[in-house]
Formats: sequence, C-alpha cells, structure tokens
Amino acid sequence: MWRSFVAGRTLDLRTGRAEEDDPLAGPEWPEERTVRARAVAELLLNPPAPAPGRVGALKLAGVRISGRLMLSGGTIAPYFQLDDCRFDEPVMLQEVRAGSMRLVRCLIPRLDAARLQVTGDLHLPQCLVPGGIRMSDAQIGTDLLLNQLVVRRDRASRAIGADGLVVGQDVDAELMDVTGEFSLRSARIGGRLSLRGSSVRNPTGRYALNAARVTVEHTLYLSAGWDAFGGSTPGDTSPPPGVETKDFVCEGGLRLDDGRFGNAVVVTRARFRLGEEQQVSLRRIQTPELRWTPGRAPTGLVSLSGARVGKLVDAPASWPTAPGRLSLRGFVYDGLAPAVDFPLRTRIAWLRSATPEYTSEPYERLAAALRASGDDTEAREVLLAKQRRRRETLSGAGRVWGWIQDVTVGYGYRPGRAAVWMGVLWAIGAVYFALHRTPPPADSNGYQPHWSPALYALDLLLPVIDLGQDNAWRETGVAQWVASALTLLGWMLATTAAAGATRLLRRGT
Repeated sequence: MWRSFVAGRTLDLRTGRAEEDDPLAGPEWPEERTVRARAVAELLLNPPAPAPGRVGALKLAGVRISGRLMLSGGTIAPYFQLDDCRFDEPVMLQEVRAGSMRLVRCLIPRLDAARLQVTGDLHLPQCLVPGGIRMSDAQIGTDLLLNQLVVRRDRASRAIGADGLVVGQDVDAELMDVTGEFSLRSARIGGRLSLRGSSVRNPTGRYALNAARVTVEHTLYLSAGWDAFGGSTPGDTSPPPGVETKDFVCEGGLRLDDGRFGNAVVVTRARFRLGEEQQVSLRRIQTPELRWTPGRAPTGLVSLSGARVGKLVDAPASWPTAPGRLSLRGFVYDGLAPAVDFPLRTRIAWLRSATPEYTSEPYERLAAALRASGDDTEAREVLLAKQRRRRETLSGAGRVWGWIQDVTVGYGYRPGRAAVWMGVLWAIGAVYFALHRTPPPADSNGYQPHWSPALYALDLLLPVIDLGQDNAWRETGVAQWVASALTLLGWMLATTAAAGATRLLRRGT
C-alpha cells in the first residue's frame, strides 16, 4: 500500500471473481487482503513524498480495512478513492478537511462526517451503511453523489442526518434505499437535489424525508428514476427505450416546510404511504413551479398552507378527496397548467375538499389564476360557486335572499338572467292586461294616454323610468294585485342586478 501510494497507483486486491469480491454480501476476506486502519490514517494525514514525476494518492480496490479509521480533525491532502472495499468498524471524519473523497460500492458500518469540509466532490455511490450517516453542517465544494446508496437507521432511528449541509453544486441521491429518517433541515444546495427512483422509509417515525427550510437553487426531483448507462446520472433526460424505471417511494411523512426552490419542485410518479399522524407538508414553500403529479393521491394529509407557487401543474387524481385530507389555506399560485384534463367542476370540488369550513380566499385565488390565463368565463363560475358556498353559512333570511340573487342574476355573474326574467314577466303582464277590460283612468278630467297593455306592463316593471302608463290608470280587484306584484318583482330584479353589478365593480377595483 505504501509503494502504491508514492507511485500514485491503485492497490487492487480483487480476485476477479464477482462472488468473492462483493464487499456487501460476499464471504469473509482473508488476511492477505487486509490493511490496518491506522496505516491508512498515517498515509492520509502524514503522507510520504511521492516518487519523482508522480502524484501521491491513496487508491484502494477490494481491500478490507481493519480497525476504526480515525481521521477526525485532520487535513487530508492526497487524493482519496476506495472501490469495492470493506470496513470492519465505523469511519470517523468529523471536522476533516479534504480535497475530493470517493468511496464507491464500499461496506461502511457507520459514517460520521459532521462538519466535514471537502473542497471538491464527495462520492458514496452503491455503498452499504447499516449504521447510518451523520453529515451535520458538512460543506461540499462541488457535487455530492449518493446514487444507489443503501442506508439503515441508527439507534436514534435516523438514517442520514445532514442538517445544515452545504453543497456547492448538485446532490444526486437517485435510486437510494433508505430506512430511517433522512434529515436535510436547513441544508443549502447550489444546484439540483435529485431523489429520482429512491425509496425512503420510516413508517414508525414522524418523517421519512425531513427537509424543512431547505434551499435548492435549481430543482427538487421526487420522481421516477432509472439506472443510466455507464453509472451516470439521468439528469433531465428521458429514460432510454427498454430501460426499467422505478418510482420514488416515501413511506412516512414528507416535510419541506419553508423550503426555497429556485426553479421547480417536481413530484411525478411518486408514491406516498402515510400513517395515521403522518403527512405531506409543503407549508410556506416558495418555487416558480410546482409539478404535483404523483400518479396516486397520498393516503394522508397534504398541506400547502402559505405556499407561494408561480405555476401549478397537477392532475385530478393527484389530490386527496376525503374531507380534511387537503389544506390550501393561504396557498398562492399565479397560474394553472394541468398535466391532463382538469374539468372546472372537479377543480371546484378540489377547493371544497380543501375547505371543510368556508373561507373565500381559495376561491378568489383560483378565479384570479383563471383570469390571468384568459379564462374569464370559468373565473366567474368559480366566484359563483364561492357565493353558493357562502350561502350555506348564512341564516334563514340570508339564504332566501341569496337564493333569489342566484336564481335571478347568478349573484351578478350571470347578468343575462335579469333580462330573461324581465322579458318573461313583461310578456305575462302584457298578455294578462290585454285579455282584461281597459281600466278606468286615474284622472277622468286630466290627460288620458292611449291604453297599451304592453307599455303598461313594462312601466310597472321598470322601477325608475316613467312611460306615462303606470299612474294614468286605476286598477281594481285581481288586476290591482297583478300590477302590485309586477312592481314588486321589478324592484327585486333591479336590486339584485344592482347588488351583482356592485360586486363585479368591487372585484374589478
């Protein structure tokens, strides 16, 4: 190992037989494939001078490392890469400073790397860590690669503790298998955070993925993934033909409260299995785009309370429909772009399921988003649904008055109804008065206009305009009651139309 280090070569102790070289599930390795952890630490912390024309580097493959690797507080200057290696005891990297570190397909009982500082990359793909990973307040200069990592929980039921993690560029954590809580609270990521195809399970705890207050400068992916050729990450490309994909699975709560995402949050082909007190919490997140198309609605509560989204991309089957399973209080979105057909009737039902107790704000927000996209007709339908929902909360008299406004002018959002009702009443009145005798004049010695049943009925209906017929004739008996009814109905139509117009003007201002 010492000679390989000074020469910058890889010490490869693999036999070439896959079943014997497998560090994760293979048999015990003999002593001739074993190096002491203390010798590895000596090379990394106090490296010898490299051979002339060479760059010293510790590169091991198929090596068993016995003892506990203690590097805490040290500075690692040489390049460090381990492939298909096996550690007997936990690896201690607290407060270590290093350039780049690559551990590929290694068995690591536990990795403790709190406050680790790496100026380059940190790679842990395909590793098995049965005792959990601690990376609290670690700083990674460029990329953090965790693809196909398998991690199990520690004694505190936490699999990956990376609160306060800072990564300069991307975090690729695709096709992972995590049992226990994956905590990224207050983490800051300069590029994307991709968990495509990963499975995060913590059914007995509160959260499987706890990323409250996380900041992602580009995109968060909670979607399907696949094993790309050559071990590369899929990125934003589509899977090649014939390649099997794997859905993102979250068995336990998801928490992104107060998260900030510079480009988008993509939740596509994701399965959420929630316990009785677990939930998908996106409270107060901010992102230009939320793509919420998991394919199947989560089994528990989904909360977007206080979230601010530029564009909402969703589908009817993506949302819970049971009462109390969806919270949209204070949810602000500027536009809608449904991934599939989302009928307005279903969209209004979506609002109703999110508001067991009536509140006007979700309806007004939906109407504003529809108006912004040019759908004024649908926006009026949403506001009409709001008034009908509000009517359910009123007293008896309020419900009657609201019903009259709904039937006559649709709360002002269907003003054509007033003209229709006016025409119907006018026709009924004109026919009635035409079939009866001419009434006596109100003033036999004064001016008497020509009797016109149509003008007389219209004058009774119009509450302000005087056509000279209403006050010129004196009705008696049943005709007097008919005239009074037409006058009353005319005033009611005018009042409801004025109330609707006032509501429209108030909305416009």
